[in-house]
Amino acid sequence: MSTGITKRIIACLDVTKGRVVKGVQFVDLIDAGDPAELAHLHATSGADEIVLLDITATSDARPILIDVVRRTARQLFVPFTVGGGVRSLDDASALFDAGADKISINSAAIKRPEIIAEIAERFGSQAVILAIDAKRKAGAEVSVDGTVEAEVYLAGGRVATGHDAVAWAREAEARGAGEILLTSMDCDGTRNGFDCPLTAAVATAVRIPVIASGGAGTGRHFVEVFKTGCADAALAASIFHFGIHDVRELKAELQREGIPVRLPC
Repeated sequence: MSTGITKRIIACLDVTKGRVVKGVQFVDLIDAGDPAELAHLHATSGADEIVLLDITATSDARPILIDVVRRTARQLFVPFTVGGGVRSLDDASALFDAGADKISINSAAIKRPEIIAEIAERFGSQAVILAIDAKRKAGAEVSVDGTVEAEVYLAGGRVATGHDAVAWAREAEARGAGEILLTSMDCDGTRNGFDCPLTAAVATAVRIPVIASGGAGTGRHFVEVFKTGCADAALAASIFHFGIHDVRELKAELQREGIPVRLPC
C-alpha cells in the first residue's frame, strides 16, 4: 500500500544476448543499445533506480549473463536490481557478488515459493523483489470493490500459471518479499498508459511497495499511476531508451502535480 513517501522513477533494461531490447506485449523485440551505457545514461539523467532483466534466461534454460551484470554495476551509483534466470540461493548470491543491490524473481518463485524466504533470510527482505507478469482474464472488468481478475504468467510471459495476481502478491509478501514489480502484459510497450486499476488492486492488497510497469508513454501516465494506481514507484523502458521522455523533465512534471520525487542534481 502506498505510504505517501517520495515516489521513485525506475529505468528498466530488458536484456537478451547481452543487448537491451524492447518490444510490445513481450514480442517483436528491437535492439535498444548496450546495457552498461544505457544504465549510466539513465542514472545520470535522474533515474532513482535501474532494473536489468535477462528476459530470455528462463525460457532458454540458461544462467543470467553475470559479466553483463558486473559491467553494468560498475557504471552505477543508484540502486541496481537484477532478475531473469534466478533459480536458487546460489544464483542470487552470484548476482549480489556481481554488484546487484536487489534481485528480482518470477518463474522460480511460482515453481518453488520457498525460494522467496530463503533469499530474504540470507540477504534481507529489502533485497527481494517479486516480479509479477499479469494479464487480465478475457472479458474481466473491474468489480465494484476494485478487484481486478488477472492471471500470472511465467517464462517471460509465455506460460499461464492459473495464479491470481492479487492473491500471489499477498502470498509473496507473507513469504518475505520486500517489493512487488507488477507488469501489465496487456499494456507493455503500448505507451498508452499503465493499468491503474490492476496496480491499485495489488497496491491496496499488500503493505510492501509496488512498482508499476507496462504502458508508460507520457508524463501524464506517471501522474495517473501514482495518484489513481497507488503505486510507490513506476518503471519504464522504451520512453527512456529512445529519448522520448527525459527523466528530469518527467520529475519536474510530477513535482508540478504535487507528487513528491527526488529531483536530480
